[in-house]
Amino acid sequence: MPEKAARAKAVKALARQKAATTPLTVRPTATRSAEAARAFAIEAARLMADDKCEDVVVLDLRGLSPVCDFFVIGTGTSDRQMRAAAAHVEQLGKSQNDPPYGVGGMEEGVWIIVDFVDVVVHFFDDERRRFYDLESLWGDGARVEWMKK
Repeated sequence: MPEKAARAKAVKALARQKAATTPLTVRPTATRSAEAARAFAIEAARLMADDKCEDVVVLDLRGLSPVCDFFVIGTGTSDRQMRAAAAHVEQLGKSQNDPPYGVGGMEEGVWIIVDFVDVVVHFFDDERRRFYDLESLWGDGARVEWMKK
């Protein structure tokens, strides 16, 4: 339990740090339906898997998060691979006339976030994924089956 509390504290500290250095803006509201957001999250997960991201998970956060409806989480094998996969997901949104609201972490390449408002896509290196453990922090979110049968 102390380890989980330390992770939660670190995540909150990171959020405070980002908030302190990020200009305040009004976050837009999602323009697509919940089912369209789910379909986009699944498509992003499949694209991540095609780009060799590992352990890709889609979490349904509807009713749990005031910020977004879905998380897509994957582990990259290198910073270069994560950047390329993130760019592909960014392009997916643009191709559907839904460019990301924001992209962060491309420079560091250890935790990249591509934010589409209703769907937030996370690319982690293995160490950061284990440390931040978003699946446990958002453990009440249902896992969405996304692999093709």
